[in-house]
Amino acid sequence: AYEELSKVDNAAFTCAASFGNVHGVYAPGNVDLQPVILHNSQKYIKEKLSSDDNKPMFFVFHGGSGSSTEDIRYAIEAGVIKMNIDTDTQWAFWDGIRGYEAANHDYLQGQIGNPESPDKPNKKFYDPRMALRAGEESMAGRLCKAAEDLNCVDVLNWA
Repeated sequence: AYEELSKVDNAAFTCAASFGNVHGVYAPGNVDLQPVILHNSQKYIKEKLSSDDNKPMFFVFHGGSGSSTEDIRYAIEAGVIKMNIDTDTQWAFWDGIRGYEAANHDYLQGQIGNPESPDKPNKKFYDPRMALRAGEESMAGRLCKAAEDLNCVDVLNWA
């Protein structure tokens, strides 16, 4: 496939190779991630094509949620240029909403009345934009962590 796709002018394509990665979230120890497979694949492709490039293939890391920083960075060294973390971002969004509800629980039990006063309105607490904002902030934090794990902080050069 690589040889055929390489014939396309300005060809740019990726391979979503399996190296123990899985979609979803699993308890620690239930996934045996082997990014060394990507390193070995690069060596094989380089040899097969007699390429001068040490990383002739661009890889996609499907099912990156829950992976260790060490495994992520080792996979990047093997040519991973994209990683999917949908499960982690979904959880981060939900966790922000969950945390908002826990922190404001006593203000979310009715439109009026809370620990401060039985007559005090709670509109600013039950406004859905507040909980959604908490979800967005939590997910943004997870995306920043992903950028750090992927060595993508302060690396763009616009000059």
